[in-house]
Amino acid sequence: MRKSGILMHLASLPSEYGVGTMGAAARKFADFLSDAGQQYWQLLPICPTSYGDSPYQSFSTFAGNPYFIDLDLLASEGLLDKKEYVSVNWGDDVSRIDYGRLYEQRYPVLKLAAKRFLENEPEDFETFCELQAFWLEDYALFMTLKDAHDGCSWWQWEDELKRRDHSAIDKVRETMAEQIAFWKVLQYFFFRQWKSLKQYVNDKGIDFIGDLPIYVSQDSVDVWAHPELFQLDENLMPKEVSGCPPDGFSATGQLWGNPLFDWDKMAEDDYAWWVGRIDYFCHIYDVLRIDHFRGFDSYFAIPYGAETAKDGYWKQGPGMKLFNAVEAKIGKQPIIAEDLGFLTDSVKKLLADSGFPGMKVFELGFDSRDTNGNGYQPHNFIRDCVAYTGTHDNDTIQGWFASADPVDAEWAREYFRLTKEEGYHWGMMRALWGSVADTAIVQAQDLLGLGSEARMNEPSTVGRNWQWRALPGVFTEELAQKIHRMMVLYERVN
Repeated sequence: MRKSGILMHLASLPSEYGVGTMGAAARKFADFLSDAGQQYWQLLPICPTSYGDSPYQSFSTFAGNPYFIDLDLLASEGLLDKKEYVSVNWGDDVSRIDYGRLYEQRYPVLKLAAKRFLENEPEDFETFCELQAFWLEDYALFMTLKDAHDGCSWWQWEDELKRRDHSAIDKVRETMAEQIAFWKVLQYFFFRQWKSLKQYVNDKGIDFIGDLPIYVSQDSVDVWAHPELFQLDENLMPKEVSGCPPDGFSATGQLWGNPLFDWDKMAEDDYAWWVGRIDYFCHIYDVLRIDHFRGFDSYFAIPYGAETAKDGYWKQGPGMKLFNAVEAKIGKQPIIAEDLGFLTDSVKKLLADSGFPGMKVFELGFDSRDTNGNGYQPHNFIRDCVAYTGTHDNDTIQGWFASADPVDAEWAREYFRLTKEEGYHWGMMRALWGSVADTAIVQAQDLLGLGSEARMNEPSTVGRNWQWRALPGVFTEELAQKIHRMMVLYERVN
């Protein structure tokens, strides 16, 4: 069956409390998706954000973002009084997320709920902690130590903590047990609400497409707890870091800064950490999108301390050895490969050998800055792919037309027969839905016809990324019915 979905970050849902959550607004959006004849809700990573607010740079690959815990749901359980949070100023602009204010004001409210929860701890809390112990113990300890060090990165801690000396760690567990429990309770809150939301969404006939970043953050519990899995020096600092080479969008490339995996070390136990990671997220979501898939074929390594990506070079990745190990341990999984970027013949072979559908992005197919986008026009699509007008790293459709090279913009207008009367965004979305691609995903911002002010992320920039929020009431029944008519027309709904 031909399917379609909408890409909408949880953080971007309307909310009175500064950021989207897993409460009423999420369910209302699921209702909208159902009315619009959609089968997928695609998310950005739901892990905690760290400095820079990017969901692709997290303190933990396994944890859930505490900001997404719905306060009204906690109040309905008697864990909060509404007056403890409704009067808080969560931000002055309802269309933007103020992460600084969230950081300062969300945790005091959550601590009130956690304290009441622990005073009458339910039996399933201990069960949750036991089932998630493989990551939760280290995560709660890590966040407790970060708080105790005023947010300093783990490599700036005392040497015995930086290197996880057993006696030092045992002392922390003994003297800071209350703080450690707080971080465990937040994860219990998160995953209890996530389970409830996912059930609601699935009951509507909608599946979640989750997003798994290939890399983890340097300042994460993942690196602190498992330094042997990364290319680190004797001081536990990266030898080289991640990024991508210069291209038509950036003359200096992109310097992401993540530590690189030690693939040789990981191969010694048949990539057990990666197998566990993929298995975990295949249980969290219904379909899993793996970011930067080409990095499993070969990855770009940049000397640590470099100011740009210019001096980086390509190194060999694990290739099919990793995905063979995954399939041998947990079977074939519903995975989407984000195969964008510099694609060599070996990357294309890896995609074919994996059997995963790749991605096609309209905007890249008509942007002369992207030398890899020649296969992204609809006449080059194959059925077994997931097609997008744009992703979180692209501008919105309206924003792209306002900023693209005039020649590129005219090419797209002529190709898609776009008119201002219909709206350029509607013309491109209609072409996407009408393409042969088995699955078509559009950004929520494009459904609303928004411009660059609603762009989620502009790579290699800081300051205004990841902040867009939808205004209350914009996902109307009228809009849902308009989309539904398109789904019927292009046979993407029963």
